[in-house]
Amino acid sequence: MTTLDNRPNTALLVVDVQNAVVDEGHERDAVVANIGVLVGKARKEEVPVVWVRHSDEGLVHGSEEWRIVPELVPEAAEPRVEKSYGDSFEDTDLEKVLAERGVGRLVVVGAETDACIRSTLHGALVRGYDATLVGDAHTTVDKTEWGAPTPEQVIAHTNLYWRYQAAPGRKGGTVKTEDVEFSG
Repeated sequence: MTTLDNRPNTALLVVDVQNAVVDEGHERDAVVANIGVLVGKARKEEVPVVWVRHSDEGLVHGSEEWRIVPELVPEAAEPRVEKSYGDSFEDTDLEKVLAERGVGRLVVVGAETDACIRSTLHGALVRGYDATLVGDAHTTVDKTEWGAPTPEQVIAHTNLYWRYQAAPGRKGGTVKTEDVEFSG
C-alpha cells in the first residue's frame, strides 16, 4: 500500500547487527540466526538487502565493536548505510538507496528494539513506506537498571503495537521469520 509512487519493491533492512550492539542482546544467537535465514531468502529471491551500521563516540566507525557480527556477511553489491541517529533515514543516504531500487516496502530486522528499530520503523512509516517488523529477528539489551521493562517485555510490546500500526496509504505489521513474504 505504500504511498511512494513507482516503488513496488521490497527490501530487507538489517539495522545495527554489530558486535557491540547485539553481543549482549536478548536471545542474541537465535535472533542472528533468524536474520541469517532472512538474508539468505532475500538473496535467493533477488530482494535487496540493505545493511545499516551505527557509529558515535561510543561505537567508533571501523572498530571491531562497530563491525557487523561474523555470522552475517554482506555481499559486495549490497549497500551499507552509515548512521549516527536512531532513525536509519535521518541524515543518511537510505532514502536514495531505496529509491534507486524502487523500494516502497521494508522488512525490518536488527537492534536495538527500543531505540533504532522503533525509530526506523516510525521513520519509514512517516516517509511513506510500508514497514513490516520481523518479531523474532530483533533484540535489545537489558536496561532495567535505568527503569526500562525487561528485554522480553520490550520486544513483546514492540511486536504487539507494531502489528497494528497504520497511516493513510501505509501499513506496519509484525510477522515471524517463517512467515516473511518479500513479494507482498
